[in-house]
Amino acid sequence: MATTPATRAPRRRRNVLPAAATTRFDRRLGQILDHAIEVFCEKGYEGASMRDLSRATGMSLAGLYHYVQSKERLLYLIQKHSFTTILERLKTRLERVTDPEERVRIFIQNHLQYFVSNQQGLKVLAHEDDSLKNGLGAEIAGIKREYYRICLGLMEDLRRECGFDFNARTAVMSLFGMINWIYTWYNPRVDGNAETLAEQMGNIVLYGIGIAHGGKPRKR
Repeated sequence: MATTPATRAPRRRRNVLPAAATTRFDRRLGQILDHAIEVFCEKGYEGASMRDLSRATGMSLAGLYHYVQSKERLLYLIQKHSFTTILERLKTRLERVTDPEERVRIFIQNHLQYFVSNQQGLKVLAHEDDSLKNGLGAEIAGIKREYYRICLGLMEDLRRECGFDFNARTAVMSLFGMINWIYTWYNPRVDGNAETLAEQMGNIVLYGIGIAHGGKPRKR
């Protein structure tokens, strides 16, 4: 089903490297990655060149090659940082919670809080899923498999604890279909902030499962 394009909020550049990246090299690399996200988002990975990236960063080609050997390396760094950041934050937040429904909600909120503020990055990750080769793609795929397995485990825990009979894999893939395409329609003036959006999506997933199996939604 087609969606009506939403009015976009002004784009705000964010550094994709962690705050701990305090050396001049790391800070500059973070700025390069920010520009690379914008270029890949606009032109696509295949359509972008190192010359495009050089122009976007305001650096000479020689200067750019001092930081990264290729555009594939740039895409790898973007993907690795995004997925490892989400994964580490998720693990930390899940450690403090045992309720299966709340753990599913934490997964949704954690994902949306990162990507609502980095929608261009989400578009690049979604569109360039299979672009990495030469072993780099395998490393990223391993991180993504771990992320998927965590979500699958959360759904299986929910099914077991609540006594529901649903396909956990189908639930996981349906959830990813919701949260990974927000960049095509999300409008903060209409849809609220990440927390509001996460609550609404959590309700759709959890209430849908519960109602389908005769359960009653919890009041929040």
